[in-house]
Amino acid sequence: MADQLESLVLRTLQETGDIADSGIFAKEIGVNDHNEAVGVLKSLEAHAMIDLEEIPNQSYNLTDEGKKYVDEGAMPEAQVFRLVANGPVSLADLKKSLGAVGDIGFKQAMQQKWVAIDKSSGQPMVVAKTDAIEDSVLALLKRIHEDPHSQIDPSHVQSISKRKLVILKKWITFSVKKGPKFALERKKQVTDLTGDMVQKGTWKDEEFKEYNFDALGLLPEGGYLHPLLKVRTQFRKIFTSMGFEEMPTNNYVESSFWNFDALFQPQQHPARDAHDTFFLTRPSHASLEKIPQDYLQRVKDTHENGGYGSIGYGYSWSFEEAQKNLLRTHTTAVSSRMLYKLAQDGFKPAKYFSIDRVFRNESIDRTHLAEFHQVEGVVCGYGLNLGNLIGVLKEFFERLGLGSKLRFKPAFNPYTEPSMEIFSYSEELGKWMEVGNSGMFRPEMLRPMGIPEGVNVIAWGLSLERPTMILYGIGNIRDLFGHKVSLQTVKNNAICRMGM
Repeated sequence: MADQLESLVLRTLQETGDIADSGIFAKEIGVNDHNEAVGVLKSLEAHAMIDLEEIPNQSYNLTDEGKKYVDEGAMPEAQVFRLVANGPVSLADLKKSLGAVGDIGFKQAMQQKWVAIDKSSGQPMVVAKTDAIEDSVLALLKRIHEDPHSQIDPSHVQSISKRKLVILKKWITFSVKKGPKFALERKKQVTDLTGDMVQKGTWKDEEFKEYNFDALGLLPEGGYLHPLLKVRTQFRKIFTSMGFEEMPTNNYVESSFWNFDALFQPQQHPARDAHDTFFLTRPSHASLEKIPQDYLQRVKDTHENGGYGSIGYGYSWSFEEAQKNLLRTHTTAVSSRMLYKLAQDGFKPAKYFSIDRVFRNESIDRTHLAEFHQVEGVVCGYGLNLGNLIGVLKEFFERLGLGSKLRFKPAFNPYTEPSMEIFSYSEELGKWMEVGNSGMFRPEMLRPMGIPEGVNVIAWGLSLERPTMILYGIGNIRDLFGHKVSLQTVKNNAICRMGM
């Protein structure tokens, strides 16, 4: 088939001089799949027998839903208007009369301001707001149905595309002309000179493929840093320049004890529900044998009866609940381990930070993912207070380039008291934006660990994704992190610059 098609192309060019459109030509000679013709044309072009020039093509095709409305002769919104044109109709009766079309049509008719809700009679009624309407969407669909190749204003198509009534199809065809080595028959070029050719002298009649001795191989490309990695590096530099030590964050899987219980977060707290946390099914429970029993008992007593100025939560603390394995919901689970280790090794003032991945069972949208990166800073020392926390935060965010305008708002966290939300004013957006959360760890968390009296711990956290999205002008978090990220974007992203 390919040989016959090639011969037909060459003969046509010999007779007519050119082929205006390969798509039309393919149909005329009975080739239904244009790709078959493209393969032949590309092969002839590679041998310089023909020259090709691309012709962009597009057409609009109705979806099944669009065809349905054309067959019915009215869009859902027009059907709704016709129903209420003779008098008010309750929303329930409207949907009952029109079914699923009624729900779609009501929303569209409200957007078009063809109908409105009237509550003057006590019961919400759908009423007409105009005497007559023009079903322009139906007219557009009919036009597309009759001629898919018709030229249509893109702004008109955009609205019906959003409603999934049409699909845009694009493809390329070619105009074909004779090339510098045009001939009615292709002569296969020889790539190797064989001994048999030399002995028989047949090499004199062969056409050899030219060797390009100046051709260079493809240069190997190096790797490229993802924007998140660049911003993370800058955060690390800021923390280390302030004298912080990085915590080990290699445990994605954590026990509920270190993730929740050690932080004085009650076992009935909503965050510990499966709707918010990813719990493991295998292994479902962790062994807490390496944790000293006296520490486990102190945590249990504090939850049940309080202590250190607290009355506790007054419930029966479950050891089995504390054993449940989960994907850590915050890097504060790492902080709790480090603070306990610090207390056992003999307390001395310390400053820690961590930047790593955490997991939340959240609905995915343009600003939320089920996994993201958390940045956390922790300072432990004698006599630390809220003033120290605010001072450290101002210095930290000043080095980020966000410290010129900061505000703090009281908040609640189960394991910090007092707690504050951190806001920074964005000159680009012209508004205050929440950039982090902070607080002082509660004594009910610290004292059972063995942290001495008089020692306080201040801490704060923020996501890595939000400042990265602001720095790189990314509006959808799925374009920054996950399987939809464009590799070209990673390759071309700019150097990360912060106000250090």
